[in-house]
Parts: sequence; structure tokens; C-alpha cells
Amino acid sequence: MNVLFLCTHNSCRSVMAEAIFNHLAPAGWKAMSAGSQPSGQINARALAELERHGIATDGYHSKSWDDLPLPDVVITVCSDAAGETCPAYLGQVVRAHWGVDDPSRLQKTSPPAPQQAIDQAFDRAYQLLYSRIQAFMALPLDTLQQDQQALAAALDRIGQIGQIGQTGQSGNNS
Repeated sequence: MNVLFLCTHNSCRSVMAEAIFNHLAPAGWKAMSAGSQPSGQINARALAELERHGIATDGYHSKSWDDLPLPDVVITVCSDAAGETCPAYLGQVVRAHWGVDDPSRLQKTSPPAPQQAIDQAFDRAYQLLYSRIQAFMALPLDTLQQDQQALAAALDRIGQIGQIGQTGQSGNNS
């Protein structure tokens, strides 16, 4: 089963999700990530966050979905709350949206955001993705693999983890 994490630039959140998923995935499940307009570079802070949590980062790179095998599941990670437009993946796949605020946006502000705020944003994105992927791994995957509607519904529920009122945490993660 191939899972594609998708966003616009494939430089931060989608790559983090790919690495976390592959770190936790059972045999036979593999994540990929891509962007509709890939930046060509992975954000160094995203790689550092993964490494800080003991997740290997070798071999990951920013790429387009054009060069990937057909996925079974596509999960977009763009943040609707920030007004980002998520790319639309065409094809017969299970789709879900797990909005995650872009922590790299704080690196681009003028004047630059304080380092502590940037660190917190990357940690929040990592923790949210990790929690959702952990919930994905806790699903009865063998059963859900045979029922695409049930899998889509389960993934949609997981996409609500971390939103205000869902887990007791707060955040702008719609």
C-alpha cells in the first residue's frame, strides 16, 4: 500500500509526514511525498526536526508527483486556515485532508520571527503529524485496505486530531 503526502512545495510538512510514516509503517506500507510545484529543496529545519526525534532523513528530496508510482491513498497537508490552496490529485485513490500549519512561514517573515517561535512551530507540526500517523497505524489496516469508504472516513477523522476541541489541544490546524 502506497501513501502519498501531498502539498504545494514538498519542502517541509509533506516530507516530514513521509519520513514519520516510513519510520512507523508496517511491512508492505510505504509513504511518498510530492508537491504540485516542488521547490527542489527540503527545508533544513524540517530535516533537523526529524533527526532530533531519531527519524532517518537519508534519501528524501523535494519532487513532483509526476515521477511517482500510483498511490493508493493521498493525504494533503496544506493549511486551509492559512489560506493555502491544496493541490488536487486526480485518479481513483482514497483521499483525505490533514491540514497542518506551515512552520517554515515563520522563517520568511520580515522581521524574522524569534528562533524560539520557529522551533515551536516546527515541533508543533512534527507532533501533529506524528500523532495523526500513529492513529493511522493503530487502525485495522488489513480490514480497511479492503473497504476504501471506511478507510477514507477513518482518515478524515484522524485529520481532526489536534484541532480545537478534538484532543484538548489548541491550534490552527484545520
